[in-house]
Amino acid sequence: MAVFRVKARIWNSLNPSRSRDEELLVDTGAIYTVIPRDVLEALNIKILRYARLRLADNRVIEKPVGEIDIEIEGYRASATPAVFGDPDTYILGSVTMEQLGLTPDPITRKLKPAEALLMKLS
Repeated sequence: MAVFRVKARIWNSLNPSRSRDEELLVDTGAIYTVIPRDVLEALNIKILRYARLRLADNRVIEKPVGEIDIEIEGYRASATPAVFGDPDTYILGSVTMEQLGLTPDPITRKLKPAEALLMKLS
């Protein structure tokens, strides 16, 4: 997959005046969105739980997770999980992309609307 970045606005749903514009790396291999700890703390994002996360080198670490609201290219998602990450680590994870209804296009290096499946039970 081609690596690319997208511009996003993130904020605290309890206080929308606390917002930031950031550039996130689109990473389909990442489950959760990752934002530096100091940015989430500046937005007054509360830690809700801790998640065990496997790194590319196969190590497992534990990091705090909170929830942010996010907007990318006019698409919005509320209460999407965000990992309190290391400095300069900005990653858009697959959970947030699914909540936004967006999917990465490796040819154009942009996000595009996803086609969702709707199952009908007979």
